[in-house]
Amino acid sequence: MRAGIVDYRMGNLASVQKALEHAGASAFVSDDVTALGDADALVLPGVGNCASGMSNLERLGLKDFLTEWTSGAKPLLGICLGMQLLFEASEEGDTKSLGVLPGKVVKFRPGVKVPHMGWNTVSGSGLLAPFDGRSFYFVHSYVCEPDPGIVTGRTDYGGEFAAAIEAAGIIGFQFHPEKSSTDGLALIRRWVEVVQK
Repeated sequence: MRAGIVDYRMGNLASVQKALEHAGASAFVSDDVTALGDADALVLPGVGNCASGMSNLERLGLKDFLTEWTSGAKPLLGICLGMQLLFEASEEGDTKSLGVLPGKVVKFRPGVKVPHMGWNTVSGSGLLAPFDGRSFYFVHSYVCEPDPGIVTGRTDYGGEFAAAIEAAGIIGFQFHPEKSSTDGLALIRRWVEVVQK
């Protein structure tokens, strides 16, 4: 399976590529829509600010490409900011996002320390089912508010929020599986296996 890692200047690309290769995928990093379009699946990683992320996607000509890719229910894995960008809008910078999934991204509830950084337990179903109750590594200051029907993972930090989603070829993790040790690598391997089927 060839996985194209979308380079929009916002991700820890090397660690994502290494994790995919460890999982048995052939992975490459690119901002070229022709090369990415030939992949079997895409990964939209991300670390940083939503407004900057969307600006970079537009500047690099990747916004329309990703919208078209997801409209065909082709496999896409969104990680952290990469998951958040899939929704309609974010309070971070009052940003209009990709809008391929219904929902928005909001600030954490008042009274919790941000960013939410470190290991936290995830209750999971779907792709996450074998990892229900395991801990994964988070680092983020905003949370997704998706349609409840697509939420497959939940975590509690000052209240419950969506840690994972699944919808028409799209998988999203608010946490970083590539930084989550053995379970994180096993989860990426499970995604690769599902795509290969």
